[in-house]
Amino acid sequence: MLFHSQAFVLLFMPVAVGIFYALAQRESLRNWWLIAASLVFYGWWDVRFVPLLVSQILVTWLLVELSITLSTRWPLVLAIVANLSVLGLFKYLDFGATILAQVTGLEFAKASLVLPIGISFYTFELVSYLADRLRSDAPRYRLRDFALFVVLFPHLIAGPIMRHNEIIPQFACDPLRTGVYERIGRGLILFFIGFVEKFFIADRLAGIVDPVFKRATTEVPTLADSLTGALGFSLQILFDFVAYSNMAMGIGLTLGLMLPLNFNTPYRALNLRDFWRRWHITLSRWLRDYVYIPLGGSREGVATYIWATLVTMGLCGLWHGAGWTFVLWGVAHGIGLLVCRFWQSYGVPLPSLVSWAVTMAFVVLLFVLFRAADLAAAERMLVGLAGEGGLGTWSWSAVVPIAIAGSLAMIKVPSAELAMWIRPTWPVAIGFVAVAVLCILEVGEGQPLSFIYFQF
Repeated sequence: MLFHSQAFVLLFMPVAVGIFYALAQRESLRNWWLIAASLVFYGWWDVRFVPLLVSQILVTWLLVELSITLSTRWPLVLAIVANLSVLGLFKYLDFGATILAQVTGLEFAKASLVLPIGISFYTFELVSYLADRLRSDAPRYRLRDFALFVVLFPHLIAGPIMRHNEIIPQFACDPLRTGVYERIGRGLILFFIGFVEKFFIADRLAGIVDPVFKRATTEVPTLADSLTGALGFSLQILFDFVAYSNMAMGIGLTLGLMLPLNFNTPYRALNLRDFWRRWHITLSRWLRDYVYIPLGGSREGVATYIWATLVTMGLCGLWHGAGWTFVLWGVAHGIGLLVCRFWQSYGVPLPSLVSWAVTMAFVVLLFVLFRAADLAAAERMLVGLAGEGGLGTWSWSAVVPIAIAGSLAMIKVPSAELAMWIRPTWPVAIGFVAVAVLCILEVGEGQPLSFIYFQF
């Protein structure tokens, strides 16, 4: 179920939130209700994968209990291996078979398994808890609280990637505590800010970007088209994912829950290291804490730092998708981070404007690799950017939306924080009701586009 669909806005969300508050004074019932509602939300897409999600939660929790009972660590290791194996089976089996076929010259039939939606996100959440248990850095949780941590519908499909200690303690908080109406008001404001970002910005950019990348599968686009596609997609993916994160945070607030900020105006970054502190923040810190630091990070010499950075970013790319375009995108970012680190240590400081321009050029060019259907299409896009396909002509219908989106992307205050600054008053409420009605009516005109990160 999509957040920006009429079924969600007019049916699911009012029922889910309404019954939650009807049960507000009974902690156990309200949290079991959220678990049930979240499973309905997940099953709306494909009910066949609900048993898989429930099984992963139950098996993980039972292995944690076994580890506690036996005072041993092997059930935790087994649980980590099991969860990563499920992710690998569904997401990387065909990619691995393709690589094996290229190496051996043999042919392997593709399994063509349907990727369970959200599996990349909830698997990382399960693994983070298990890793914290291995470090003796996580408490024992009741099954109810642990299950709700994983399936809570605002973040289940595409994040933010939550830590157990960020959300589980909030489940015991009284939803009717002081400030309930202000939280609900701010939550709805943030939800519809995300709605506008998705439907009126990201989806409009998709209409500009998709034809360019489709053309690149068969021919070299013109310079105008290549630049339009590259800039357009870099803004589309930003507003698409920011929109989801804001809508998730907004829904969480209506339930009295605070979800972590996932984006902090990343296109204002003056270097690549700063970019990754601002972009997909919850994924960046997950990779830092559970991959980069365990590999040695920057504490054990230059060679270890280089190895840890390249492996971490290579896995970051692989997490995004089972294909060489994603792997190379991640490794290229790893190389960029190394160059950035060594330049900051030994190079001549660059003026802020130059540093920003270099950073954004690097990010935008690599997003071509991220979006392209395959390496051949990416090559055609990059060749097109070099002018090999001719200059082409600029279209105001493409230039104006990109210019507007680019200007909005540079606003210093993130939209999530802006919603916290807005005071819920009657004029504000009337204004956002008008925006909400417009969004609901507009999205009813056709099938809304899925969020980009639903594919991962």
